[in-house]
Amino acid sequence: MSNRMVCREASHAGSWHAGYTYCGACAAHAYKQVDPSITRRVFILGPSHHVPLSRCALSPAEVYRTPLYDLRIDQKVYADLWKTGMFERMSLQTDEDEHSIEMHLPYTAKAMESHKDEFSIVPVLVGALSESKEQEYGKLLSKYLADPSNLFIISSDFCHWGQRFRYTYFDESQGEIYRSIEHLDKMGMGIIEQLDPISFSNYLKKYHNTICGRHPIGVLLNAVAELKKNGVDMNFSFLNYAQSSQCRNWSDSSVSYAAGTLVVH
Repeated sequence: MSNRMVCREASHAGSWHAGYTYCGACAAHAYKQVDPSITRRVFILGPSHHVPLSRCALSPAEVYRTPLYDLRIDQKVYADLWKTGMFERMSLQTDEDEHSIEMHLPYTAKAMESHKDEFSIVPVLVGALSESKEQEYGKLLSKYLADPSNLFIISSDFCHWGQRFRYTYFDESQGEIYRSIEHLDKMGMGIIEQLDPISFSNYLKKYHNTICGRHPIGVLLNAVAELKKNGVDMNFSFLNYAQSSQCRNWSDSSVSYAAGTLVVH
C-alpha cells in the first residue's frame, strides 16, 4: 500500500495570496501521511495564476532552493515528458512568480528530511485545460501514479468568497454565509472522494466554485480513472477543512482550504 498525498493548499486572486498562517495547519494534515522511506519522486501539480496556459508546462530550473535544503528536479522524468510533445517550457520569471508549486516546497523538504538525498521532484504547472486535455494528461501521468515510489501533490484551495473575488454564491437554507460556503465546498469534496472526474466537472459547471486548482484536480481524477480501468484499487479521503475567516456579511471575504489523501492499494 502506498500514499499518494493530495494537499489542497493556499492560493490567491490578483497579486496577493493567503500564506501559511491561514492554510499551514490544514496542509500539515496531508503531509503527515507521507512515507519518506518509500518515496523516491515527488510530483507537484499546481495551477497557473500569472500566465495564460492552455497546456502544462515544465520548469527551466534544475534545482529549487528551500530554507531547509535544495530540491533536485528529476531530469530523466522531465526528458520523458518532453518527448510526448504535450508540454511547454515556462520561463524562469513565470516559475519565480508562481506560488502554487512554491508553497509546497518547504513542506516537501520537511516531510522528506529523513531521506533528503534519496528523492527528486517533478514540478508541473497546469494550465486552463479542457476536459479532454485533463483526460489526456491524466492518462499520461497514470503510469507514474501507479508506481508506489512516486508521491503526487496537487496544489489547490477551495472557495474564494467575496466581492473582491467576484464570487458571492449564497444558499440561505444553510444559515450564515460561512456555513453556505462550507456546504458548497464539502459538496465538491464529497465528489472528489468519489474519484469521478465527470461529476467534478459537472459540479464546477453548476456552481462555478472558485477552486483555483480545479485543473490539477481534474488531471489527478482522470489519472485515477485510467488506473481504475485496469483494476487498481484506490480511495480518497479528506482529513481537514478550514476557512481563513467566517463570512457573515456581504462585505466579508474568505478563502477555504482542505487537505486529503489518495491511497493506492
